[in-house]
Amino acid sequence: YGVVGFDNTEESMRPVFAFAKKMGIEVINTEPGFDDYSLIEKMVREYDVKVAVHNHALPNKYALPQTVLDHVKGLDARIGGGPDTGHWMRSGVSPVEGLRMLEGRLVHLHLKDLDAFKDKKAKDVPFGSGKGDIKGVLDELSRQNYDGTVSIEHENPGENMNPSPSIRKGLEYIQSVTTFWDYQELLPRSGGKYSLHGWNHYGPGYFTLDEKTGELTGYGGMGLLWYSVKKYRDFVLELDYRCDDLATNSGIFLRIPELVSGDGYIYQSFEVQIDDSQKGKWTTGGVFDSEAPSAMAYHETGRWNHYKITNQGKRITVELNGKTVTDWEAEPRGKIREFFPEGYIGLQNHDSRALIHFKNIFIKEL
Repeated sequence: YGVVGFDNTEESMRPVFAFAKKMGIEVINTEPGFDDYSLIEKMVREYDVKVAVHNHALPNKYALPQTVLDHVKGLDARIGGGPDTGHWMRSGVSPVEGLRMLEGRLVHLHLKDLDAFKDKKAKDVPFGSGKGDIKGVLDELSRQNYDGTVSIEHENPGENMNPSPSIRKGLEYIQSVTTFWDYQELLPRSGGKYSLHGWNHYGPGYFTLDEKTGELTGYGGMGLLWYSVKKYRDFVLELDYRCDDLATNSGIFLRIPELVSGDGYIYQSFEVQIDDSQKGKWTTGGVFDSEAPSAMAYHETGRWNHYKITNQGKRITVELNGKTVTDWEAEPRGKIREFFPEGYIGLQNHDSRALIHFKNIFIKEL
């Protein structure tokens, strides 16, 4: 909500914060004309509504990101920057560099692309067609693991009666450079924290979750952390994993047919294996006890690996670190007595001798 102005008094601020709270508004954008933010901080803590300090172009007070940082330093983390990348460009600030400066203090982003840099008369253009390095901006947001809102505003005097075509063209560009477009993140985030909402654990051992980084760590076992919100039929599952030791043993279970209350899932759902110490159909990249990988593509112990697993119909395709290592038309084999056309996703914790870590878990239904 904003950009909204208020005086440095409770009488001026309180109606704005009360309105935001009642409406479910998460962020108030403002450009304070004063330097003492203690009352803003009091309101933020009382109403649990964030405040983003907005900018306009020079000579605006907050045109440069360092000015924003100087004002919010030491304050509640819910008070930070709400930059407009277009105004940054008009002031000669690279949007990517500005975002890097605000890392950890970025509350909201106003995304624009302009036809010129460091030019007060620059005009808005569709994303990707101007000088704003929109892909670089998105990459930087991803690097920072930003989970706030990105707002779009398109202001071009020649298009103000109908900005929709330019906005649509810009969104098509964003879609073309976004890896996880149409994916769902299975570790949900809210208020800057990850949670295990929707996940359940069965069996010995357990997983811990770092709420800040979204990293799961499995201890003990053999147990299963499974996503119980819904069953999936045809899908692409992507995630990162890391092994603490060569003997780390884990796996990703596909299409678990029923709510997990016993060990039956072991014989009814295929497991894409993680175990660098084994060979053949029991090693990393293969389908455990059923189909061996065609190549070894895992990184050395301690590095993050990326799995892309496609399960479409009976076909299971496994890509490890960008290389296809398994492409198999599934059939009952090995420990699998029968398998099913849809089911739940699960992550295995095997033992505490060599821990397993997971993060960035995304799924796209086909």
